[in-house]
Amino acid sequence: MILLDTHMWVWLVSDDHHLVDSHLRHIAAHEASGLNVSIISCWEVAKLVELGRLELDRPVLEWIESALRRPGVQLVELDPPIVVESTQLPGDFHRDPADQLIVATARILNCPLLTVDNRLQKYEHVRTLS
Repeated sequence: MILLDTHMWVWLVSDDHHLVDSHLRHIAAHEASGLNVSIISCWEVAKLVELGRLELDRPVLEWIESALRRPGVQLVELDPPIVVESTQLPGDFHRDPADQLIVATARILNCPLLTVDNRLQKYEHVRTLS
């Protein structure tokens, strides 16, 4: 199982050209065991649409509901351990609360995070795939 960063989930659903062969291999290898998506990624998608930084081919709620039905995708809700972990990340981590929650989710689930976010890839306290 892996956790998809928000942009990876959007790219997967949109069949975006930013998904390269290594991403597709990771996704294919983990589809059966779980492509986890944090609930915070749903919020991020809605927020990006609100701010005009993401355009979808349908209304945002419809897009999210459809994207969560993709094969292998599993929604990960926020729970107290994830929320607390997000406030106690070891080392130096930036202050973006969505990233904090996504990293905390990967740490609590003990699974790698598929991301191209350089800041997350450099954070030594979470396993990442790229």
